[in-house]
Amino acid sequence: MHIAHQEALLQTRRHFLRNCNVGLGGLALAALSGNAPAATPNIEAVNPLAVKQPHFAAKAKNVIYLHMAGSPPQHELFDFKPELVKHNMQPCPDELMKGQRFPFIKGHPKLLGTPYKFTPQGECGTLVSELLPGLSSMIDDVAVIKSMHTDQFNHAPAQLLLYTGSPRFGAAAMGSWITYGLGSENQNLPGFVVLLSGGTDPSGGKSLWGTGFLPSVYQGVQCRTTGEPILYVSNPKGMDRDVRRRSLDALRKLNEIELQTVGDPETLSRISQYELAYRMQMAVPEVMDIGREPKHIHEAYGTQPGQASFANNCLLARRLVEQGVRYVQLFDWGWDFHGTGKGNDIVYGLPDKVKQIDRPITALLRDLKNRGLLDETLVVWSGEFGRTSMNEERNGSKFLGRDHHPHCFSIWMAGGGIKGGITHGETDDLGYFVTQDKMSIPDLQATILHQLGMNAHRFTYPFQGLDNRLIGPAGDGAVREALLA
Repeated sequence: MHIAHQEALLQTRRHFLRNCNVGLGGLALAALSGNAPAATPNIEAVNPLAVKQPHFAAKAKNVIYLHMAGSPPQHELFDFKPELVKHNMQPCPDELMKGQRFPFIKGHPKLLGTPYKFTPQGECGTLVSELLPGLSSMIDDVAVIKSMHTDQFNHAPAQLLLYTGSPRFGAAAMGSWITYGLGSENQNLPGFVVLLSGGTDPSGGKSLWGTGFLPSVYQGVQCRTTGEPILYVSNPKGMDRDVRRRSLDALRKLNEIELQTVGDPETLSRISQYELAYRMQMAVPEVMDIGREPKHIHEAYGTQPGQASFANNCLLARRLVEQGVRYVQLFDWGWDFHGTGKGNDIVYGLPDKVKQIDRPITALLRDLKNRGLLDETLVVWSGEFGRTSMNEERNGSKFLGRDHHPHCFSIWMAGGGIKGGITHGETDDLGYFVTQDKMSIPDLQATILHQLGMNAHRFTYPFQGLDNRLIGPAGDGAVREALLA
């Protein structure tokens, strides 16, 4: 039997419709395009991670986002409330309880004043907790925002809303949006890198650095500080770099045939990712080797090469942005201080946890500033929501802790064109509701994009009939001009 006849017999209806224009989709496409064949992406001309021009002149080139997964208690760190201390362990006012839902608080809770002292710090006089002596020394470079709020009070949905603009799975992460819009300056490293500490992933999982509906080439790459920096990038035993190169060349040819036949942009992403992985074999081990840093840098950060720690990740973040990585995301797990035991009690557990981050964050800010990188690197610190003004006292616990609270929480920003030494927003006397300069999650997202030269309302990607935005398809979100230098 002739080979062409054999191929025809093996074709399914799906293959037939794919290869001709008689399907409903093909007929419609032909009508819209004047019967012109669909264009196939140009492999040589398209580099998904090539540097792209922003909408307008940017103040920041890179982002380092420090996320405290579980959400730290703002009353112990930045939002000091003398009235809350004065009424410590007194019944919560009835008006604060009306119409409110809490994940764990039952009955009528008692107010909980902070056990820690606050003093004015820096020339700006910002009130900072005694738990943060290191950050206090850099507070003149920091903008503290006390008026953040969200509409989610469970960890995973709140984290998803913060990073993807939606509390549900399936949307693209902020780092993916930013690398999609701006590309990356270093073509030998990922444009979006994720570093974890605290022993586990954040509650939102890997969707917090996923691409959702964006091309998969913009997905965050998780790097490790122990073992192989990136899993499965190194050559397996028995394969040297020359053999790897020849195998990738053969694979590229097969993918090019697939691209010409089907025209799926994801095939182009696959080609780009294979090539990036090959280049990363040389670049990643070098940039991830913090042992190359001098002794005084390790002493400043409190790093221990070869260990998995938040301190190591802070130093890696500086090394990555120094090498042109666009967006570096740190997640540090262990900030859910409910007071159900000694480990998550604000008296026993919180000081140790804060101590783990205060030194390396201070070193990171100072290091960036000394190297002239802070002006072009936007550093953001936050949790996903706030904590209640009341003691949770779950199941009669004698330890002290706070429940989840969406109505207000504190974050800070530094560098990248942000005005240092200011406090933005205020909460009421008990630290329960925002009373001034209320700032939403889309506002924060729009402000971050603005500093990178991107208009959050114009920055869209078509999917399922919507012009999707990081700030949401409805186009909520306003740039907070008061934060800008």
